[in-house]
Amino acid sequence: MNETSAIVILIAAIFTNNILLANFLGMCSFVACSNQIGTAIGLGTAVTFVTVTTSMINFAVYHYVLVPLELAHLQFIVFIAVIAAFVQFVEMFVERFSPKLYFALGIFLPLITVNCAILGASMFLIIRNYTFAQSVGFGFGGGLGWMLAIVLMAGLRQKMRYSNIPKPFENVPIAMIVTGVLAMAFMGFGGMVSIQ
Repeated sequence: MNETSAIVILIAAIFTNNILLANFLGMCSFVACSNQIGTAIGLGTAVTFVTVTTSMINFAVYHYVLVPLELAHLQFIVFIAVIAAFVQFVEMFVERFSPKLYFALGIFLPLITVNCAILGASMFLIIRNYTFAQSVGFGFGGGLGWMLAIVLMAGLRQKMRYSNIPKPFENVPIAMIVTGVLAMAFMGFGGMVSIQ
């Protein structure tokens, strides 16, 4: 069993093992919704909420339902169903309390269901054999790390609007180049703490 504390896992999931910048999971909505800082914060908050809650529930479902019933091979389907249920809840909540953010996120809010960063977080906690506390720490850190990456990218993309970028590199190509540079910058945290 992994003896690493939940706080260490949380910090590592944000900086050294950032789910987006180290594993490149969740790139679709990252590139598409990183044009405005407000939209990036809203989507990052939604992804963090869904990641934390689904990490907790998927941990419980896996260890207390699937494994005892010898149905662990159904984990992908069950994890996606749990994620889809929480995304529906988040979508209804955002539509009710923040219509402006709901329309700004557009199609990418329901697409959180298939955001591979969220499914990846649930899969990592099973693969790495985390305890419940470690799973919560990893889910929260993974969500915050994803949100940090998208907010940084949104800030950089807003600044790049005033730059003279060559025509072939506009939009997605420059976003991918900047993402690579961000990933290399986050590698600088590598000596701080690491999780396996």
